[in-house]
Amino acid sequence: MAYNWSVLLLTTALITLVLVNCEESSVKPSYETDACLGCRTRFSRCCGGAISNYFRSSQFENIFSNRNSLEVDAHEVGFWEYQSFITASADYQPYGFGTTYRKLLGMKELAAFLAHVATKTSCGSKVATKEPLACGLCYNKEMNSTSYYCDEQYKSTYPCTPGVAYYGRGALPIYWNYNYGEAGRALKVDLLNHPEYIEQNATLAFKVAIWRWMTPVKKHQPSAHDVFIGHWKPTKNDTLAKRVPGFGTTMNVLYGDLVCDQDDNEFMNNIISHYLYYLDLIGVGQEEAGPHELLSCSQQVSFNPSSSSSLNG
Repeated sequence: MAYNWSVLLLTTALITLVLVNCEESSVKPSYETDACLGCRTRFSRCCGGAISNYFRSSQFENIFSNRNSLEVDAHEVGFWEYQSFITASADYQPYGFGTTYRKLLGMKELAAFLAHVATKTSCGSKVATKEPLACGLCYNKEMNSTSYYCDEQYKSTYPCTPGVAYYGRGALPIYWNYNYGEAGRALKVDLLNHPEYIEQNATLAFKVAIWRWMTPVKKHQPSAHDVFIGHWKPTKNDTLAKRVPGFGTTMNVLYGDLVCDQDDNEFMNNIISHYLYYLDLIGVGQEEAGPHELLSCSQQVSFNPSSSSSLNG
């Protein structure tokens, strides 16, 4: 009997240790290779549940209530739907998108992601009589673009298709031939020859956006997902550049000095306002957003100067 009790106590201690490691692991998994292996356990507590368990269709409709307004261009009406987002996100939930560590952090990441989506697809200037923070997902592509966004430096790896334009498309728009090539390779879709697929399929348009959120712009740099949930640990150079984990640095990853290192500016404050508003709508509350220095990137040095081609046009 004493032996059985010893075994029971040892087993309990090991389980407790595994669960603590799940919460406190310093391992930084890559979503491309590790299905949340940072948990170090098959219990998958670090990446548990599903976004649909806490994010409902009614909340999606509330957040993007003006996306099908009469003022929106007719060909965009009815494109973006809740189920398309849920289907797209399912591929990335095993890697921590909206599911990392605990429900609260997952909800905060979802609010952060949707804040970026809303500001990049907003029709707020057109729907002047409505709540501007509910005017996201009005567009699925850049309007009236005259640029082909073809970078010949990548002609050996991602050659531009004659007559094809690589302007911004998707919920978090991507630009340039090489970004369409990278996204297409990751998603196993021929976006280099057919970038128009993104504006024809809402699930694909959301998948490309989540891929962008989960993928670093360059090797040895963090993704927006990494900096938000805390997988990324700043180096000494990052600290000197005032880059810290949190919402503000997601803007640095996605937009660089087009938004950051410019003191307070309208575009940055607009993204922050959306994030705070969506925290309330999702049920987290703005008080969970943290101090202003974690929300802003106004003093951060850019990871990648805008002089080099990026995901943005």
